[in-house]
Amino acid sequence: MTRTGSLMDHPVADPGTTVARRPWARRATRLGLVAVLAALAALALAVVMPRGPMTTGQSVTALLVAVTAGAGAGAWTASRWAAPVALLGWVGAFELVRLGVDGPTVDAVRFDSVFAIGAMIAGRGFDTVVMGVPLVVAALGGAAWARRRGGRVAPSRVRRVLGRAGLVAGVLVVAVTAAALVRPASTEAILGPDGRPLAGSVAELVTVPIGGHDQSLMIRGVDADAPVLLFLEGGPGGTAVGSMRYSGEALEQDFVVATWDQRGTGRSADQLEPVATLTLDRMVADGIEVAEYLCDRFDEDGVYLVGSSWGTTLGVLVAQQRPDLVTAYVGAGQMVSQAETDRLMYAESLAYATRSGDLDFAADLLAVGPPPYDDALAYPIALSSNPEWSDFRPGPDHDWRASYPVSLFVAEYTLTEQLRSVAGLYETFSVLYPQLLGLDFRRDVTRLEVPVLLVQGVHEAQGRDVLAREWFAQLDAPSKQLITFDHSGHTPHLDEPGRFAAAMVELRDAVA
Repeated sequence: MTRTGSLMDHPVADPGTTVARRPWARRATRLGLVAVLAALAALALAVVMPRGPMTTGQSVTALLVAVTAGAGAGAWTASRWAAPVALLGWVGAFELVRLGVDGPTVDAVRFDSVFAIGAMIAGRGFDTVVMGVPLVVAALGGAAWARRRGGRVAPSRVRRVLGRAGLVAGVLVVAVTAAALVRPASTEAILGPDGRPLAGSVAELVTVPIGGHDQSLMIRGVDADAPVLLFLEGGPGGTAVGSMRYSGEALEQDFVVATWDQRGTGRSADQLEPVATLTLDRMVADGIEVAEYLCDRFDEDGVYLVGSSWGTTLGVLVAQQRPDLVTAYVGAGQMVSQAETDRLMYAESLAYATRSGDLDFAADLLAVGPPPYDDALAYPIALSSNPEWSDFRPGPDHDWRASYPVSLFVAEYTLTEQLRSVAGLYETFSVLYPQLLGLDFRRDVTRLEVPVLLVQGVHEAQGRDVLAREWFAQLDAPSKQLITFDHSGHTPHLDEPGRFAAAMVELRDAVA
């Protein structure tokens, strides 16, 4: 009598099937744990840097943590699935932390305008390069190592060759990224006729504690004993280190040119937090501290305060509050009333779109409507997209590299600073710009106790130029002058740098 029938009486699976299923169950469990562990590693970083790595040190740390987590995940599971699973856990942890952080580069991903896409690239795009790609490459490498160690190979030679080639390419990308990240920032010395650093000159990048935050200055001049010029870039959120390197050499012949990366911008982009303290009053106080630092360091009674765009707003307020620190105020592309300028420039853009038959531009303008806007990304659409404002030929000494974004790619920035400067522009603008809408210098600043020079471009937008000339006409100052450059728009110091430097020398001689 046989007992084979007893197997049919009990719901026991075929032993072969059971053995085959167990490795997959173990692998699924391991992959689940990989997602959790990757999320924990990312969480540790996200708490410290919720906007992603903002400094070279943070970038290198984030890359190393990502590589370690990815390699461990791949080696433990011996599965290519470790790469997407670990990445999912990593991204999920970062995005969870970012729910409590505001700003265009960390808010929900949008594709409704080129500026929204730019914010995504400046934020999450950089994160992908520094953390996402290294994590995936390391996970695939770890899995490949584990499979070879276990004697498992791809079923065909073609797949093995392609897999290895792809992995080598990925490793090279990560290696190049790491090498680029650790390149230090520097500014070249000012050389004499003999090709050696010129005696008595100054050329350096410095970090100074300003307003409780470490903020950066590029300081360059042929003669360290020359008058000091403090340059304030526009934005808010812009950085002029690159543009002044390309277009500021003429100024360096007669001034010590100090280009300040304001808090949240350029080399100071990592100083954005806490956002609640990034106020207009704080920025003015920071500008005063920078002027005090320069006067103390170079033994000067005051600085030539030169502003561009938003920098003119900041410069006027600094000069108003502390005229004792300002030898003269110079506005290049002077701002007067941000709210009124916005309304005028919107109307000007809409009129151009209608007149030229640019239906797409007109539709974009009508979609966002007239300012002001709750959405910071709507401002560039209305105020920076009119091609008419850049439709002119600048001066013969204009250097195209002085304009964004090419101006960011100079030795004075590390790779992290180059790419995060764009993020800094988005983030700082979104915080500070709404605070400017209540200002109107025609009402708030009717007198300055320092000499004033305004430099306007013939091709400046009417929404800015009309108000600048109106304010200048009513302004009371010890002396004042308005110069118009024929081959300039909103940035005459960049459009005609030689002529601008000559105007500064004339001003120096007049107030000496």
